[in-house]
Amino acid sequence: MSKKIQAELISIGDELLIGQVINTNSSWIAEKLNASGIKVYQAISISDNKEHILQTLEECGSRSDIIIITGGLGPTKDDITKETLCEFFNSKLIFNQKAYENVEEIFRVRGFKVSEINRRQAEIPECCIPIFNKNGTAPGMWFENNGKIFVSMPGVPFEMKSMLEDFVIPKLLVHFKTNAIIHKTILTQGGGESHLAEIIADWEDSLSENMKLAYLPQPGIVRLRISANGENEGELKKEIELKIKELQKIIPDKIFGFDNDTLEEIIGNLLIKAGKSLSTAESCTGGAIAKMITSISGSSNYYMGSVVAYSNDIKEKILGVKHQTLIDNGAVSEDVVKEMAIGVKNKFNTDFAIATSGIAGPGGAVEGKPVGTTWIAIASPNDCVAKKLLLGDHRGRNIQKASLTALNMLRKTLILLYS
Repeated sequence: MSKKIQAELISIGDELLIGQVINTNSSWIAEKLNASGIKVYQAISISDNKEHILQTLEECGSRSDIIIITGGLGPTKDDITKETLCEFFNSKLIFNQKAYENVEEIFRVRGFKVSEINRRQAEIPECCIPIFNKNGTAPGMWFENNGKIFVSMPGVPFEMKSMLEDFVIPKLLVHFKTNAIIHKTILTQGGGESHLAEIIADWEDSLSENMKLAYLPQPGIVRLRISANGENEGELKKEIELKIKELQKIIPDKIFGFDNDTLEEIIGNLLIKAGKSLSTAESCTGGAIAKMITSISGSSNYYMGSVVAYSNDIKEKILGVKHQTLIDNGAVSEDVVKEMAIGVKNKFNTDFAIATSGIAGPGGAVEGKPVGTTWIAIASPNDCVAKKLLLGDHRGRNIQKASLTALNMLRKTLILLYS
């Protein structure tokens, strides 16, 4: 039977702790390990301090099978990882000729001679297996100690990545027999985390012991990630697909895609398939919807353009919103947003149009219309429908939520008309 292999990630560097450098290594390594059936228990960043490093190595090694370290392998005095690893493994630094030849070749290609400080890059702990660096001068190191694997690699991402993919993961998979770990992410829009949890509570309780559900909310979207582990990858995938089909029957109106799908890509595909075109008229979202739509390559095939109509004057003169409609209802209203949608649809001669008008905040509230009040309209070939949202008082989140809701409204309309 396969064992559940557990790893921990240690990122070394004061620059990570003061916010000078963003640690992208841990998330990338965790993704690669997970895909190989290795669960990451913890990922931490620590200082360039010998006692801190020693203590962390001891703690991580006491509970996990694999400890992967990045950072602190440069040629300068502040890079102390190699010396600290020697102390931890009761070893000493020795000169490695092959590692030196690698350093020498890199300097030769760049037209430089190897200095004494760079020559020290070829000194590695005697007890390690060297991991040669194709993209830099610092070799990585593989240690085996009491059944545990410790791997130390440079913190420079493009140096570390080739080491992990070409050497470390293949060697780990020879060393350990791992279970398969499968993840599937269900993308939902139109309900908050607690609302979803209440609706799908019985379904969640029915998940088997080897399956786990995580709620991953962000403004406008809640991702539901199912994780499963076991020996048979094919059976795990079948089990996950079965549970997803059950979930689709419970919340069919909220699921819009899976994994890396985006609403803007989905509506683009639907418009292309239907041979239809789109335009947008944005007030409170200020062009955010247009930006999302045009982020997709090939959007010029279906997206004609946008009017950012922030002022009432532009709503009237460019989009044809009636002056009396604005007087009677105010700019943030069902009647105005519908006239915006129909106006831009006619102006750009498109099949569909999206329009938004709202109070993004933090100011601008009026009696009966608090901050976050937003109207969205979808104009289609034969109809125009509108929806009111009460979003909250955070401007950035309100714009994102309104934009995603608008795209999802269009998605549902396209499916209803052309599926």
